Amino acid sequence: MPLKVIGAGLGRTGTLSLKLALERLGLGPCYHMAELMMNPARTPLWMAAADGKPDWEAIFEGYPSTTDYPACIWWRELASAYPDAKLILTKRDKDKWFESTQATVFSEAMTARIRGTPIEPFFEKTVWRDFGERIHDRAFMTSYFEKHNAAVEAGVAKKRLLVYDVAQGWEPLCKFLGVAVPDSPFPKVNSREEMQARMAGAADGKDMMNDVREHLRDMQSKH
Repeated sequence: MPLKVIGAGLGRTGTLSLKLALERLGLGPCYHMAELMMNPARTPLWMAAADGKPDWEAIFEGYPSTTDYPACIWWRELASAYPDAKLILTKRDKDKWFESTQATVFSEAMTARIRGTPIEPFFEKTVWRDFGERIHDRAFMTSYFEKHNAAVEAGVAKKRLLVYDVAQGWEPLCKFLGVAVPDSPFPKVNSREEMQARMAGAADGKDMMNDVREHLRDMQSKH
């Protein structure tokens, strides 16, 4: 199954809301970091991709769309591998993005939960690979964020790319994809506060992954 939609936006830009929206529009299941948590069996395939040996067909088997990490790192390669796919760049204010990451996915608490678990090498080679010791450096991280977004906008034909803020809701997304606007509200999920609450309730990385699984199943049943 070839990818039809590639999410090029970094994590904490509304990617989980976009995942649920794409699934509501018939473009699911949509591959997101949460899917990897639910099905870690594909982790070795991502490790191989990080080593320059990607098997995109195997990674995305059964998925017509993707958003969030880890796929957003390889937006160029995926755009080339799937020339008919459309790309969506989710964006937000750079400082709000940084502050959200520091409170959630890149927080010291989250890192501590990942350290020592089977998925630590995956994070080292994918999600964390471009940041290193500067993952908490505001100037470095916001510059990285802006450069990533600028590279996507410069590297993808305008007719193939939607630069999108999930706060815009259904209209621009549906127009871009050529589908009807649903009569249900646009999914707005995984706020900073929601994720912090889940993190606070998890004793370790294993508990966190189990919680992600349950949370995603619950959201998918509602949307």
